[in-house]
Amino acid sequence: MGQHHLPGTPPVPLTLRRSARARRISLRISQLDGRVTLTLPRGVAEREAIDFARSKEDWIREHLAAQPGRSVPVLGGTIPIEGVPTRIEAAGGARVLWQAGTIRVPETALAARLHRFLREMARDRLVAACDFYAVELGRPYARISLRDTRSRWGSCTADGGLMFSWRLILAPPAVLRYVAAHEVAHLAEMNHSPRFWAEVTRIHGPYEAPRRWLRDNGAELHSYQF
Repeated sequence: MGQHHLPGTPPVPLTLRRSARARRISLRISQLDGRVTLTLPRGVAEREAIDFARSKEDWIREHLAAQPGRSVPVLGGTIPIEGVPTRIEAAGGARVLWQAGTIRVPETALAARLHRFLREMARDRLVAACDFYAVELGRPYARISLRDTRSRWGSCTADGGLMFSWRLILAPPAVLRYVAAHEVAHLAEMNHSPRFWAEVTRIHGPYEAPRRWLRDNGAELHSYQF
């Protein structure tokens, strides 16, 4: 529907979408990436939606200001790895070297190299966790894929494919293991019924603490830009 902005400093990008089910203009600010979305009923002019956003400008800017800031990895900065604040330093060679508390990255294409390293680390941890929980469950999975999803941390398809956000490697290991167990449990129960949660408990144990951590802190994991 075209690009629109609220003028000001800084300008605020607006995403407009139409919905056949909408009965009025609605406004939503994503807690993950700060995207401002206006949903319009059919027949409502775009200008009317923009005027609605302008009437809510103070509210929009207040909510955006309260969200975690965006952070680009740089030398001397920090990034959480397995939940531990980790200092980014220059590597002496061509390899990325990590130990608890420090990660050394070549300066050329630093963000891209760090991103690639963290994705591979996430895959290793998730494969190991899913292998373990699949044995506990007694059902195999078909494959594992990684994405940078904004709306969910993991998913399970009807044919046994498991998908995870690579950003789980930034969270404490207990959180990554819980999400792995959650999606593996869907191999037996493709729902969130009491039977599903019983399977999660059976293969993982108590899950309330890592689930709560993700709910309270998950949005911050999306603040790192690569």
